[in-house]
Amino acid sequence: MKLTACAIIAALTLATPGIAQTAPSVEPTATRLIDSSIESLVANPATKAVVDANFPGIVAHPAYEQFKGMSLVQVQPFSNGVITDEAIAKASAELAAIK
Repeated sequence: MKLTACAIIAALTLATPGIAQTAPSVEPTATRLIDSSIESLVANPATKAVVDANFPGIVAHPAYEQFKGMSLVQVQPFSNGVITDEAIAKASAELAAIK
């Protein structure tokens, strides 16, 4: 009985909009370029140079049309180890240095 009462109170608390708390305001951070789509990175000559240097041949990959809208981080799990954490970190640092 006690568990049921707790469950009901929890459900009512979550379902009642007036009781919900809001998260404290946090200043938004700048979007990291590494999180941009591959297509948008290769559209800019400066960022394309970083992509080409760290991930050679990615634009020529037969499945490029299928993954070009994804970020390098999103494609990484499907890369069979070709896109490593180290390569992502290196490219991220190089992209961040571009003004």
